[in-house]
Amino acid sequence: MSHLLKLYLFAYNSLQAFGWTISLVRILSCFIATKSVIGAYASAGDLICLLQTCAFLEVVHGAIGIVPSGVLFPLMQWGGRTHFLLAIVRRIHEVQELSAVFITFFAWSLTEVIRYSHYALNISGGCPSWLTYLRYTLFIVLYPMGLAPGEMWLMYQALPYIKEKNLYGDFFASVPFSYYNFVTVVLLIYPFLWLNLYLHLFKQRRSKLGKQHHK
Repeated sequence: MSHLLKLYLFAYNSLQAFGWTISLVRILSCFIATKSVIGAYASAGDLICLLQTCAFLEVVHGAIGIVPSGVLFPLMQWGGRTHFLLAIVRRIHEVQELSAVFITFFAWSLTEVIRYSHYALNISGGCPSWLTYLRYTLFIVLYPMGLAPGEMWLMYQALPYIKEKNLYGDFFASVPFSYYNFVTVVLLIYPFLWLNLYLHLFKQRRSKLGKQHHK
């Protein structure tokens, strides 16, 4: 890998780590100040939308081969999160103060602070072993936390609003498509799609921590 490419990847991952750190601090500061979880979106929603949109670059990185992640798993994760965030949470103001938003944002932010910091320090050649351990261990708790009481519960709570507002009905007026039915189907298949990602992370954990233990 060329020096310029390493510099780009280090900058990208460092900026993402910094952005998610700000998001985490804002979410926790709001929670401590108000003793309530309803302010998570107001405190960090716009920033998280920006960070998650920019994360499409990771799909591109895998597609052109500058990182070994491939395309499928980064695309699945990016697509699932971005749909949840931009198509549902950002569009339906009534769900933005639900506890599920706080749970999701907290799980995402903590996960990404660790993940992007790990990537950036790996590129620089100075990643401590404890950070590698956290990167491939905390997901065991944080991923299910973000999924069940976070993303899935919020999508379920959003269904009445989607139906009432006929969300995206005008956009799909010329085709036989119901966004309400689409989200219902997504809720049914979400656990199975998520399980593939989850098991993939366990394979990575065995590989990475096994190498670390051997060293």
